[in-house]
Amino acid sequence: MLTLDEALEQISDIRGHLLRNETFRGYRARIVGCSAIVAFAAAAVQRWSIPDPARAAAGYLALWIGAAALSLAVAAVEMSLRCARAGSMSIERTRQAVEQFFPCLMAGALVTCVVFRYVAECLWMLPGLWSVIFSLGIFASCPLLPRPAKWVAVYYLAAGAICLALAQGERALSPWCMVGTFGVGQTLAALILYFTLERSHEAE
Repeated sequence: MLTLDEALEQISDIRGHLLRNETFRGYRARIVGCSAIVAFAAAAVQRWSIPDPARAAAGYLALWIGAAALSLAVAAVEMSLRCARAGSMSIERTRQAVEQFFPCLMAGALVTCVVFRYVAECLWMLPGLWSVIFSLGIFASCPLLPRPAKWVAVYYLAAGAICLALAQGERALSPWCMVGTFGVGQTLAALILYFTLERSHEAE
C-alpha cells in the first residue's frame, strides 16, 4: 500500500507528465496578430517621422522599444486574465511558457543597451540581432507550442540573418527590416495559432 508521500510523488509525476505533453494555449492568435499590426504601424511612424534613423538612434530605439513594450503588455494582460479564470494546471503552464521565453527578452534588452552605449557604430545590426534572439526564444518554447510553430522560429532566424547580411549602408535601420522580420513573423505566428489551435477548437 502506498504511503502518503509516495502517493503525492506519483501525483506530482503525473501532473508533470501532463504539463509536458499538453500544448500551451495561452498565446492567442488575435493577440499575436495585434503585435504584427503594432510592428506595421511602428514602421509607418518611422518612415514618416525618423527619415534618417542613423542620426536619430535614440528616437529609433524609443519607437521600437515602445512598440515591443506595448505588444508585451497586451499579451501579459490577456494571459493574466485567462489565468484568473483558469485552474492551477493552466497557471503552471503559463509560468513555464514565461520562464522559457523570458531569457530571450533579457538577452535582447542587454544587447540593445550594450550596442547603443558602447558600439553605436554597430547599431545597424540591431534589427537582425533582435530577430535572431527572438527566434531562440521561440525555439525554446517549441515544446509548449503546436509543431508548425518551429517554422516561425526558422523564419525569424533566416530573416535576422538576411538583415545582418544585407541591411547595411543606405538600407541600415530601414523600417522594412522590422516589417520583414516582426511584422511578417508575427502574422505567420498568428495564422499558425489560429489554424492549429483555435479553429480546430471552434469546430469541436
